[in-house]
Amino acid sequence: MTERPDVLVLRKAAHGMPIEQYAAALRERLPDHDVQLARTPVEEREAIRDAEIVTGMWLTDDLLDDAENMRLFACGYAGTGHLPRERLAQLDVTVTNASGVHGPNIGEHVLGAMLTFSRRFHEAFRRQRRHEWRSFETHELQGSTVTVVGLGAIGEATVNRLAGFDVDTIGVRYSPEKDGPTDRVVGFEDDDLHDVLAETEYLVLACPLTETTQGLIGTSELVTLPPEAVVVNVARGPVIDTDALVTALQRGWIRGASLDVTDPEPLPADHDLWDLGNVQITPHNAGHTPEYYERLADIVASNVRHVTESGEYDGLANQVPL
Repeated sequence: MTERPDVLVLRKAAHGMPIEQYAAALRERLPDHDVQLARTPVEEREAIRDAEIVTGMWLTDDLLDDAENMRLFACGYAGTGHLPRERLAQLDVTVTNASGVHGPNIGEHVLGAMLTFSRRFHEAFRRQRRHEWRSFETHELQGSTVTVVGLGAIGEATVNRLAGFDVDTIGVRYSPEKDGPTDRVVGFEDDDLHDVLAETEYLVLACPLTETTQGLIGTSELVTLPPEAVVVNVARGPVIDTDALVTALQRGWIRGASLDVTDPEPLPADHDLWDLGNVQITPHNAGHTPEYYERLADIVASNVRHVTESGEYDGLANQVPL
């Protein structure tokens, strides 16, 4: 790696998929650019000295010490809280993220979770394992009220996939004046939030973890939800007070929960949540999709072409304010 790459791909992979697939997807979209993949720490340190455009899942302070010419870091994750953002701002490096990459797959995951609890597939699986032919009561998704907290790419994808199910939808977002794809939109004020929780049968958490959303769903909110409500969390574990959730599930304050994220995470093997019959747990797996690198490459390649044509590192898709 002696020549300056047009685009440098760092070595950390996502979701267990080889990072070579991401580099190949970028090369396919940027045939006139030199896309280099650094597969070792030494290769990363050497190549990042000259690279202006770098993309990857993480960027450590040590590696940033060698990034003498970097102008753009295209993060492969939607969240950028793990990056040295203050230092990137000081170095005047533009940062973009992977927002939108997860919309289709996590939207499908949420819909699957709601249908599981609606038709009680989790109970069917238990009876199948016992070879037990005995019917059970079910529910209908149709006619229910679904509240989606967070109307970004994931929240919007979820709402779009609910369009054919004849449900009422409510969105919760920081700026309710922006409206959204739901039938109604409210803000995070306590009164507004509790008003919608009181009529919610499926509560979907698809928001980022912030000072506002940390502990958003606690004892008070879980008591406000109707007893038939189901909570689906594809946001971050700390959005829910875990102890309060366990109590609510054990005492029947709510019907159930589908958790792709937990607090703590990974969930300890001896945690009470594992053995509750009204809980579905997936190991932070909703984000997995075979299309991950393809969708990410679409975003990054478009920005590379913008930089090539304009010479500007501003006004990029998914640009993150630092």
